[in-house]
Amino acid sequence: MSNDIKNMAMPDEKGYFGEYGGSFIPPVLESILNEITAAYTEISKDPSFHEELNNLYQDYVGRPSPIFYLKNLSEKIGGGKIFLKREDLNHTGAHKINHCLGEALLCKKMGKKKIIAETGAGQHGVALATAAVLVGLECDIYMGEIDIVKEHPNVIRMKILGANVIPVDRGTRTLKDAVDVAFEAYLEDPVNQLYAIGSVVGPHPFPMMVRDFQSVVGREAKKQFQERYGKLPDNLVACVGGGSNAIGLFSAFLEDEDISIFGVEPSGRGFDDGDHAATLTKGSPGVLHGFKSYLLQDENGEPLPVYSVASGLDYPGVGPQHSLLKDIGRVQYVTASDKEAIDALFELSRTEGIIPAIESAHAMAFAEKLAKDLSPDQTILVNLSGRGDKDIDFVVEQYGKDYGL
Repeated sequence: MSNDIKNMAMPDEKGYFGEYGGSFIPPVLESILNEITAAYTEISKDPSFHEELNNLYQDYVGRPSPIFYLKNLSEKIGGGKIFLKREDLNHTGAHKINHCLGEALLCKKMGKKKIIAETGAGQHGVALATAAVLVGLECDIYMGEIDIVKEHPNVIRMKILGANVIPVDRGTRTLKDAVDVAFEAYLEDPVNQLYAIGSVVGPHPFPMMVRDFQSVVGREAKKQFQERYGKLPDNLVACVGGGSNAIGLFSAFLEDEDISIFGVEPSGRGFDDGDHAATLTKGSPGVLHGFKSYLLQDENGEPLPVYSVASGLDYPGVGPQHSLLKDIGRVQYVTASDKEAIDALFELSRTEGIIPAIESAHAMAFAEKLAKDLSPDQTILVNLSGRGDKDIDFVVEQYGKDYGL
């Protein structure tokens, strides 16, 4: 397995991770994406760009984010020790700011006037609106009407930051449709605006570019854990929708064969009714939004409706690198249901005083189950990708009575 990782360029020059990825786009966009690829390649080799970005990570975002041992929860479970990589403590409340700052700086250096994006849970939208203000760009955010209602606090934050929040009323009125509409808006003027994709999805170079910006999470975690505990974690856990927070953590550890890695997808209300978004668990290879990956699709290759209690996870595709990592067996992709995630949200809140985003609570749900089967000398590092401020109104309304609220 280690040779599979070490000997494989990820991605290759055409943007493929094995058979996944690539660029399935209209001819009108080919020159534009080639321009973006060239610009990113140039800045990725520019020490001044990295210095500017690293200074913002430190002084604006508050990096490095800490690692915290969940002593109360670990002792309550009685198995392995659970640790958190606290991306919830970043400015704007999630990991999304890591790549949004990079994309906004790229947009500015390319001379474009506006940056646009889709958002599901709103964390990408808030982070991009924040980055746009910082570097002086106009910002349009496309968001499904259902998600606008569920994630009202983040909608208000985007508007306070000066972003133009555009409701999407077509289809399922959630993340997939927001991506569709945002992409159509991008096609109207790809010269003066940049589409800042919110995860490790989309045509090349976006899966590579977002992965590279998010890799700061894994690099920090590896150094922090080794320095503090004298070894690396035995297990890594992160939630997976598109997959940016997960690949950000996983990327630094892929060659460490002794470390088990788990990506947690949403099984929603259950597989029998199709009310889930477990793409890697139940999907098959297909093409969506300009790239090839595992996809929840019908017999005609059309994306199926998907569902998750977590707005940031209800996407029918997944990052192409995750698709490859599944096929070669380096990462195990598992699931957590709505109920398990909400239970985990309250468990973490009431044992450690940390309210996680519903997305991150999926990772916590699996980590708690995993810990029960481990000995006390074994460790689990969970990427707590976001905080739950955005979710509390929805959680109280939908589940409050079940938890004594």
